[in-house]
Amino acid sequence: MNDTLISLAIIFSQLSLLAFGGGNTILPEMQRQVVDVHHWMPASEFSALFALAQAAPGPNLMIVTLVGWHVAGWAGMLVTSIAKFGPSSLVTILALHAWDRFKDRPWRRYAQMGLVPVTAGIVAASASLIAEASNPTAIAWAICAFTAVLALKTRIHPLWLLAAGSLIGLTGFGQF
Repeated sequence: MNDTLISLAIIFSQLSLLAFGGGNTILPEMQRQVVDVHHWMPASEFSALFALAQAAPGPNLMIVTLVGWHVAGWAGMLVTSIAKFGPSSLVTILALHAWDRFKDRPWRRYAQMGLVPVTAGIVAASASLIAEASNPTAIAWAICAFTAVLALKTRIHPLWLLAAGSLIGLTGFGQF
């Protein structure tokens, strides 16, 4: 158990420092570590935990806590949460101080312009990874695509989309 907790601490501390542009940017690496490297759960279970974390109230990175809980119970939950949120919080405090100190520098605007497309690309990679793990059938892919279009083109609240997905899942539609 101690080896597992140490592994969780190392993985999530590293992920903490990589989560530039939002928490979902680390999903591909988190999934790779949890599913492919350590084999703590299959990709479908990771995807289900992600969906649960998104549906629950609170921070959008509740998946970190859920992964810790799944892997090592209460201790895992505590270790992953501290490891994920501690280092990035310290870096954020330091970065905000520097960002304020250099607010009149022209390079700051160029840095921001360069980071936006990188962040968007990383978020898109995260979405692709979760979609691959969640969609075992052509019907599931169609539901995923339709939901993505609805989310992008309408003002439907994401909770309604999640509720619709739950109802579709309860019917068994898309499983064959």
